Amino acid sequence: MLTLIRIELYKIFKKWRTYIGFIAIGLLVPLIHIAMLVEGERTLNFMTQNIQQSFVFVGNLLNGYLVSHITLASLAVHIPFLITLVAGDLLAGEATSGTYRLLVTRPVTRTQIIISKFLAGIIYTNLLVLWLAVVSLGLGIILFGVGELIVISSETIIIFKQTDVLWRFTLGYGFASLGMSVVASLAFLFSSLVENAIGPIISTMAVIIVFLVISALNIEFFAGIKPYLFTNYIMSWRLFFDDPIDAAEVIKATGVLIGHIAVFFTSALIIFNRKDILT
Repeated sequence: MLTLIRIELYKIFKKWRTYIGFIAIGLLVPLIHIAMLVEGERTLNFMTQNIQQSFVFVGNLLNGYLVSHITLASLAVHIPFLITLVAGDLLAGEATSGTYRLLVTRPVTRTQIIISKFLAGIIYTNLLVLWLAVVSLGLGIILFGVGELIVISSETIIIFKQTDVLWRFTLGYGFASLGMSVVASLAFLFSSLVENAIGPIISTMAVIIVFLVISALNIEFFAGIKPYLFTNYIMSWRLFFDDPIDAAEVIKATGVLIGHIAVFFTSALIIFNRKDILT
């Protein structure tokens, strides 16, 4: 199985589209950091304008942690498109290149093929999020230094001390990887249904957009299904920046996301095992 995964990873990283996500993050994140260098103080003042009359802020609040938090929040909703470029091509790309028949004649089962391709896609997804973490945190700390992290929501204002931040980012990026793995799993499922990689990319993004719209609509008709939409939990990495952390909500979000991954993968496995490739 490890050999199959290495082969699939080789096939992924020899395609130019694989590097689009890494290049995009490598360009966009520094641009955000540059913008924060220029407008950072104004942004921080805007974030705290409602409480400046009641509190006096001291220390380096405009630091790498704050910029990384803002960057993660702004890019987490755009990364799915970068992931689908690769995950949507895992199976459909074989059909497009005409290698399906060759693939299933190898001395391995179809289940092993599916598992190796799926795991390779998940590895790529996690590498992309890891790249985001390295660029965002690394560049942020170099340019802005470290300090306390201020997190402002509609209900609370929390300032975490410097020693209480890194582990939250570790868990936050880890949870973001889980959320992006759901996106990869959905694109993988669509990839098993079609023979062109464009279809899975468009279909996956369409599903995400529809789910986001449903989640945003305050209509009673959708109230019953909203808790089961994975898009409600992709941004749940923010839970690790609450104090105290709502463990029950973290467990719930984790269960929903893992459940979606299991359903999408199982569906793709069944479809591929039943696919008539040799005729």
